[in-house]
Amino acid sequence: MPLEKLEATTEYAWGLWHVRETEELLMDEIREFETVPANIRHEQKRLEFCVGRVLAKTLLEKLDGSFAGIVKDEFGKPFFKNSSFQLSLSHSFPYVGALIHKTKSAGIDVEQIKSKLLKIAPRIMHPEELQDAGSDETKHCIYWCAKEALVKIYGKKDLTFAENLVISPFELKNKGNITGRIIVNHTETAIPLYYEVHPGFTVVLNQ
Repeated sequence: MPLEKLEATTEYAWGLWHVRETEELLMDEIREFETVPANIRHEQKRLEFCVGRVLAKTLLEKLDGSFAGIVKDEFGKPFFKNSSFQLSLSHSFPYVGALIHKTKSAGIDVEQIKSKLLKIAPRIMHPEELQDAGSDETKHCIYWCAKEALVKIYGKKDLTFAENLVISPFELKNKGNITGRIIVNHTETAIPLYYEVHPGFTVVLNQ
């Protein structure tokens, strides 16, 4: 089992999975509860679907929950069928991340560090964020992941990255805490976030 990371407390659990298995092997773990949707045809996407379910099942059982499959709401946010635990999933092949919370809305995002993020940064980042990130691809990746995690926590898709999602400047380390803010209708909600830098990718989540 290429489960590269699993952390759990009494309130939440999260993990990272490096995809190496075949679809058949992964389905053996979840066949009772899940089938890959017919419209997912690409092999890589099918593997990500399977790994996300296996990882979510692993985390739920770690917190003594019982897995019975996953459904999505109208905004595409995943939920467990038989559990009140909140769930978030993220894919950036060959890595899949998952986070579950007992009470909080969950948000996790995994992304590969790449120069493309610098090109799109002016469209998605606040001027203060742009100044802080400069030309550092790793920092840009953390900002991107943090905003994606906030979208998943919010649970809807009517947010503008540069205006509704703001990340406070931070000192780049291998891991650390940052603060995100969701600003909607003049109401600001501060969300504590945690990040890790891995070789080639970053991950951000709320704990």
